[in-house]
Order: sequence, then structure tokens, then C-alpha cells
Amino acid sequence: MFTTVTLCGAVNQAVAQPPQRVVSLDYCADQYVIQLIPRQHIVGVSPDATRRFSYLRHQARGLPVVRPVAEDIVVLKPDLIVRSYGGGATALKFFADLGIEVVQLGYANRLSQVRQNILDAAAQLRAVGKGRALVREMDKRLQDIADQAAQRKDNVDVLYMTPSGVTSGTGTLVDDMITAAALKNFQAKPGWHALPLERLAYESPGMVALAFFAALTNHTNVWSAIHHPVARRQHQQPASVRLNGAWTACGGWFLLDAVEALHEAAGQFSKSGGPVPAP
Repeated sequence: MFTTVTLCGAVNQAVAQPPQRVVSLDYCADQYVIQLIPRQHIVGVSPDATRRFSYLRHQARGLPVVRPVAEDIVVLKPDLIVRSYGGGATALKFFADLGIEVVQLGYANRLSQVRQNILDAAAQLRAVGKGRALVREMDKRLQDIADQAAQRKDNVDVLYMTPSGVTSGTGTLVDDMITAAALKNFQAKPGWHALPLERLAYESPGMVALAFFAALTNHTNVWSAIHHPVARRQHQQPASVRLNGAWTACGGWFLLDAVEALHEAAGQFSKSGGPVPAP
């Protein structure tokens, strides 16, 4: 889940005290730091913290920005560093050797793991109460969806599409989100795959979920399957819902925004008996 690395000398004292100078190395870590750490104790967030794909980009405005470069980080004298991937593969050991505590955010492919990761991160950041509050809110929102879905008889299938021409099948976090939205994944194969163009030539999903289509940084090359006429027919159909890239770019409580958007779109489809109006 999460790994905390510290220098043995001052560990006990450091753990007992809330971190006073916190640095975040990437935009995934930015979300946890901004949400769980008092603003006055954040001495650096990543250059991507205010980008469009950063969920808490508005809250990140005005915070000091630091590049994930060793020299730039060390000069800030942080007592805790939070990272998902920032700083490269050797960052965790490098900062630990300097006696700086590092919280390594874990990977999740199920919402239950996201839930646990939030609790683990909150414990490492000495913000247990805030972490529990986030998890309670997640649980409530999921239960509300389940209660509403129980009143819906149909089981709409949905195809997840990205501008790069890939989709997500079973055993992935996206698939778990689709299930939580009381929908069925159109892509039954496990893992990530190119869009199933042959199948789409004769079969269409009830809905299409368009992810990252508004991200200005997500440029597609000419070889992407998204340019195929069969794929274009799908992502241009009225029965589609656009998912904000910031909802799904990282594993966090904000994934529930995407789950709710999927669920609400399916509800519109079910009530009207026709296409879901694209936002």
C-alpha cells in the first residue's frame, strides 16, 4: 500500500509530531498533500499541481512550486516528502539516505484499495481524522448509488474510450468504477486493450464513456484506433458521457465524481429510453 522510509535516528520524534514542511513530487501526490496537510505546512507542490488534469488545481494556486529535482527539493529542508512516481525510481532511497521521511503512495485497481490507500496515507501524514472523513463520504456516495440502482431494472453496458484508442476491461480500476455505477463493462477481456473495432462494427454499447477527451495535453497520433470510422461513430454518438480527466487521472476519493457521472447518465438513458445527451 504505502511505504514510509525514514532515517533511524530521529524517527520516533518525527512520527510523534505532525509534519511541518511537506513537499509533493507529482500531481497524484499533490491531491493527497493539499487535501490532508494544512496549507501553511506545504512548502512545495509539483509543477503539474495547477494543470487541468489535477483535481485540486484551484486549491493549488498560490502554493510554492518545486521541480522533482533533488537539489531543488533539498534546499527547502522538508521533513516529509510525498510521491507517487515523482523524482524517478531512485528518489525514495535517495531522500531516505538524507534522513527525510518519504511517503510512497500505493497503486490501486479496485475502489476498496483506493479506500484503504486513503486511510494509509492519512495515517502516514498524521491526518487520520481527515482520511476517515473522506472514506465515510466515499462510502455514503457509493451506497446512495447502490440504493438508486436497485430501482432500475435494466443493466446498461458502457464502453470506456480514451483519445489514444484504448479501453479498459475487467480486473481494472475503471472496470470496478463501472460496476460501482451499476453498469456493465462492454469490454469483457481483462486488462487494457485497443478498442475492439471488429466487434464495434456490428455491435454497439448502450453508452460510451469518453475519458480525457478534453485534456489539451492528450494528443493522439495518426495511428490511434480512435481515428477509425468505426471508433468515430461510437465516440460521436449521442449516448455518451464525458468524464473529466481530473476525476480519473489518479486513484483518490475524486474517482466517485466519475462513478456518479456514469450512474446519472445511465439513469437518463433508462428514463428516456433513448440516448444520453452529451454534456
